[in-house]
Amino acid sequence: MTDATPDHEASDETPDSERLRETVRSYYERVDDDDYDGLLALFADDVVYDRPGQDPIEGIDALERFYREERPLSDGEHEVLAVAVDGDTAAVRGTFSGRQDDERVAFGFADFHTVDADGLIAHRVTYTDRDTV
Repeated sequence: MTDATPDHEASDETPDSERLRETVRSYYERVDDDDYDGLLALFADDVVYDRPGQDPIEGIDALERFYREERPLSDGEHEVLAVAVDGDTAAVRGTFSGRQDDERVAFGFADFHTVDADGLIAHRVTYTDRDTV
């Protein structure tokens, strides 16, 4: 297949690893640019976002509310240090520097993005060295 749109009949095939890398790198660019429409376009409608120690965010509407209204991080930048792809999941190691509430912060993170058959992020898990983000 030569175009970037997966064939629904081939939904059991493993996603292209380079496309998955591009999707996760695009995620960090869009979140840093506050491009919420573009950001949300990367996610499946039934997305689940897990942040250990907090309730999961379930569904695209809840995810939109989180990014537009509830996300405690702002005015920041992610630096992606490594991306490893295994099948339909990309593991990302990086750093974030910016603001959390009124405090300047800088910390490391590890994220896992799992895509569905359409190449949309269906499950995301974030680990950081902070208690809450």
